[in-house]
Formats: sequence, C-alpha cells, structure tokens
Amino acid sequence: MINKKIFSFLTFLFSGTFFAGNALAQPVCPVCVVAVAGGLGLSRWFGVDDIITSLWIGALLMALVLWTIQWLKKKNWNFKFSDTGVFLLYYLFTYIPLYYAKIIGQGNNVFGMDKVLFGSILGTLIFIFALWFNNFLKNKNNGKGYFPYQKVVVPFVILLLSSLIAYFII
Repeated sequence: MINKKIFSFLTFLFSGTFFAGNALAQPVCPVCVVAVAGGLGLSRWFGVDDIITSLWIGALLMALVLWTIQWLKKKNWNFKFSDTGVFLLYYLFTYIPLYYAKIIGQGNNVFGMDKVLFGSILGTLIFIFALWFNNFLKNKNNGKGYFPYQKVVVPFVILLLSSLIAYFII
C-alpha cells in the first residue's frame, strides 16, 4: 500500500515535469526548484541527517536566488548590489528563523560548524557546480541538451549522488 504523502509528492513532481512545457527559466527552471524542494521535504520526512537535508536546503535557496535575480532583471528592477542583496535576504530569512527555532546553533556540529549551515553551504556549492556542469554538457553539444529535461535531471542527480555520498560518509 503506497503512502498518501509519497503518492501526492510523486504526482506533484511528475505532473510538473511532464506538463511544464517550455516555461523554463534561465538559469534555473521551475521544475528544478520543485525537484529540489521535493528532495528537501522527503529527506526531512524520512528523518535523514541534518547534513544531507541541508544539502537540499542550500540547493533550494540557491535555485530561488537565481530564479529571483532573473525575475528582477526581466522586470528591469536592477539596483546596485541587487544580486548580493537577493542572496543575503534569502539566506538570512531562512537561517534567522531556524536559529530562533533552535534548529541551528545548538551544538550539532561537524568540523566545528553547525551541521545545517555546513550542509547548506555545501549544497549551494554543489548546486552551482551542477548548473555549471549542465552548461558544460550543453556547450559540448552545440547548445542543446543531450536528453529532454537535462536541465532538471543533471542538478537533481548530482544532488542525489552527493546526498548518497554524505550518507555513507556519515
């Protein structure tokens, strides 16, 4: 018997994947953000370690930052340090409530740093690498993806593999 939460998540994820069409945003598509958010939700729901969960938090935040920056540029709402400001706002509005909710800063450390902060920094860097790697693959193929939804699959698979590696190291 399939759990209702898993069924709802899969329905939401796949409906977004199959019916997204050409509504892809540069440099991050909405389907990718949904996939990252789904991975985050699933990892927390299954009680996965904070480092692995926060990999997905960092990736999701970076995806939202890039998405917002692109949206602001479309609207011609450019101002000095707008990219940095968007980055800082997303990260501060995420981690300040986590601090006050006593989710971070409670001595749950790895390498002398809070697990959630460590994992989210790592997740942000991994997501940036995944976007770079996707662009590298596209450039090698004359600006085209090797397969449909490559832009979604490459970051998601790299994050998933990073999560598995972190799981076996922890």
